[in-house]
Amino acid sequence: MHTLKDKVSQKLSNLFADSPSQSASPRFSNSDSPKARLSSSVGKSLSSYFSFVVPQSGNDDDDLESCPPLPIRTDSYESIENCKPEHGQDKAGTFVSNGEDKDSDKGRELRVSAKVESGSDYLEGVKQMRELTESSVFITANLCEFLQACLPNIVRGCKWFLLYSTLKHGISLRTLLRRSGELPGPCLLVAGDKQGAVFGALLECPLRPTPKRKYQGTSQTFLFTTIYGEPRIFRPTGANRYYLMCMNEFLAFGGGGNFALCLGEDLLKATSGPSETFGNECLASSTEFELKNVELWGFAHASQYLSS
Repeated sequence: MHTLKDKVSQKLSNLFADSPSQSASPRFSNSDSPKARLSSSVGKSLSSYFSFVVPQSGNDDDDLESCPPLPIRTDSYESIENCKPEHGQDKAGTFVSNGEDKDSDKGRELRVSAKVESGSDYLEGVKQMRELTESSVFITANLCEFLQACLPNIVRGCKWFLLYSTLKHGISLRTLLRRSGELPGPCLLVAGDKQGAVFGALLECPLRPTPKRKYQGTSQTFLFTTIYGEPRIFRPTGANRYYLMCMNEFLAFGGGGNFALCLGEDLLKATSGPSETFGNECLASSTEFELKNVELWGFAHASQYLSS
């Protein structure tokens, strides 16, 4: 008995077979005739096709209709849909962007943007710190940038010259008053307590001590402090004109209840409290405190200061 494959092959062979007579001498032999070539090729192709598609069955009575349909693999479609190109490229080498790439790129852009912003702020602070001709105990890049924005236009862009420092010139208010005359014009007083607060004032130099209590100064005088975490400025409120009082025994700012800031004669101790002049609260860590250092900065163009 023949199998299904043999049956199909036999039927196809009978369909395309020619006469078996070989006595005559035809132009073409059976093996070389077009029909024979067609029969052979078709038979082989169909035979190979059915050998692949139709599984061998142990039952000889199975026919073509009893063959089960070929299963369709749905997982192949899922694998194609879920397939993600490696390294952001498809098989053709074209860049493929997905949501994760966009999110990661956005995150990188934010990080780069933050770094650029922080870097630009740092560079700006460093650039402004270059205006200081000497190092300071208190002035950082952040504080320097803040003070530069608060200074009057007349001194913006000028070099900062250290006129007095207790670490460099000794602890004496008289020395500070005397050295304030080296650069006339606005000067910046910077001091700090031992708890880390930094504060000071903009004043007009040279400082001239008076024998009696008498206020002086202009409306350009202001106070500042870092006690609130970030630098903060206090300008005159207009309540009074108690800007500055200078004597050989002390140097004080503000009035109307308390001195906003008062430095003693030895520049070792000071006080601070609320004042109506500047509308400020205590500028230091406490109302009475010990000074860590006192600095006085003057402003001038480099050529002007060096030639004087």
